[in-house]
Amino acid sequence: MIPRIRQVVLDTTDARALAEFYRKLFGLTYRRGDKAPPPGEPDPNGRDWLVLRNDNGMSLAFQQVDRLPRPTWPDPEVPQQLHLDTTVPDVATLHEARDHALALGAAQLDDRSEDPDEPLYVFADPMGHPFCIFVE
Repeated sequence: MIPRIRQVVLDTTDARALAEFYRKLFGLTYRRGDKAPPPGEPDPNGRDWLVLRNDNGMSLAFQQVDRLPRPTWPDPEVPQQLHLDTTVPDVATLHEARDHALALGAAQLDDRSEDPDEPLYVFADPMGHPFCIFVE
């Protein structure tokens, strides 16, 4: 019996905000019961655990924690601990994905978009978790 990976879980001090960032970035949907409530209503899931899914069965989950040191990549003082690698089909789409990520609140950490072998950008999400978008 070999286990299979169910989902990747990101710790965060604001589960709802980080889930919303990745929902918009990747076009994911909340699992049943995890959608944000109407404004002004209590959000118990948003203060604990949220799950996003795509059509292929991949899931990202967000676990609320009280404290989380912000990664300082590329400085090794606070390691990145985990990062997501994502791909796009070509350089033009890479630039569009960069603009989309920045508009949602990502911070660009590295620009290797001119690399002839593997063009990519490295970003930090709003909580500081690094993620890459590169041409496959």
